Amino acid sequence: MKNKLRVGVVGAGAVVREIYQYLYFQSEYSPLLEICAVADPNKENLQWFGNLAKLPDDRCFADYQKMLAEVELDAVQINTPDHLHCRPALDALAAGLDVVLPKPTAATVKDAHAMIQAAKEAGRYLGVDFHKREDPRIKEAEARFKGGRYGTFQTGVFYMIDKLLVADPNHSPRFFASPDFAERNTPVSFLTVHMADALMKITGLVPAQVRATGYSHKLPSLKPRAVNGYDLVDTEIVFTTGALAHVITGWALPNTAWAIAVQSGRMICSDGLLDLGLDTPGLREIHASGLSEANPLFRNFEKNGIVGGYGISSPGRLYQQILAHRNGAARDYETVAPDFYTTVILEAAEKSLAEGKKNEAGATRGEAIELGRFVRDQIGDAAARSYEL
Repeated sequence: MKNKLRVGVVGAGAVVREIYQYLYFQSEYSPLLEICAVADPNKENLQWFGNLAKLPDDRCFADYQKMLAEVELDAVQINTPDHLHCRPALDALAAGLDVVLPKPTAATVKDAHAMIQAAKEAGRYLGVDFHKREDPRIKEAEARFKGGRYGTFQTGVFYMIDKLLVADPNHSPRFFASPDFAERNTPVSFLTVHMADALMKITGLVPAQVRATGYSHKLPSLKPRAVNGYDLVDTEIVFTTGALAHVITGWALPNTAWAIAVQSGRMICSDGLLDLGLDTPGLREIHASGLSEANPLFRNFEKNGIVGGYGISSPGRLYQQILAHRNGAARDYETVAPDFYTTVILEAAEKSLAEGKKNEAGATRGEAIELGRFVRDQIGDAAARSYEL
């Protein structure tokens, strides 16, 4: 029986520095993983991770395809930007490898469907790290909701607003490596997918229509480098039941905010109301450096050096499932539908904004996108029906 996975890492940028380095080397899941190689076209990232993982030079690659060809692996973790998830995933699955990647599955419906189909055809595992699914508050809400405690979900509001420094290319040090991060990643792709997925996880609902409204005020005013992007996006989601939700996301909070992300949610149902209180994770301090909040639920540094929390357990459990799959456990491919829906909401919201009209005050009211028709146009009727769309 296999008790360790040989893993190749594709992409060693910000998400690895912030989260995955702890998963690989300082978590309860680390004994399951043998980090065998890394691929990244960025020399600085490649050298940093190679040194951290104590990899020889011949296990550090500028080209992931060369890594796949030369190193014997069981799985790869793809940590590239969203729009670059698909090709490495398809190549890894075709090579007989399992794949783990951060949310969302992909930036487009076509890519997400291609990846899911490739995993089915190869008989391999495709795991997407939607780490809010492992937040104990989300899990408790799901158990209570699906147990019938609140009745029928009617409407709700979820929000996730980041400090400006996340999107500001002028901030030093830069929060993310790319100076054009906020132009290439809208609040929808970076944040809305989290909260929309959390809502669907709790309720089990299928989205039917999306309409987005975007606001461009703060980012275009930044100096010396302005950003052509949205400060805030309100994504309105109508579900097949008629339920309605607003997912409000952005990155224009003052940098003095007590946390990188201020977030929460409220669900109103036929038999009750649920407040999630996600912006009070547990530890707030007043210090000479300012007012700040630590979230030990997400990432918890213990005295012995082990790092825990749902930000680590979420991808860690994906690797546990890969190991179980490699040891003969069946893979339930029906569970991939929620992974797909978040990409549908993402691409539809961005299409809504692209087709909308911007007024003189800097607000863009998007067009309503019917998701069934939208998905059928992308992948055909039969494939759309397989996702109940």
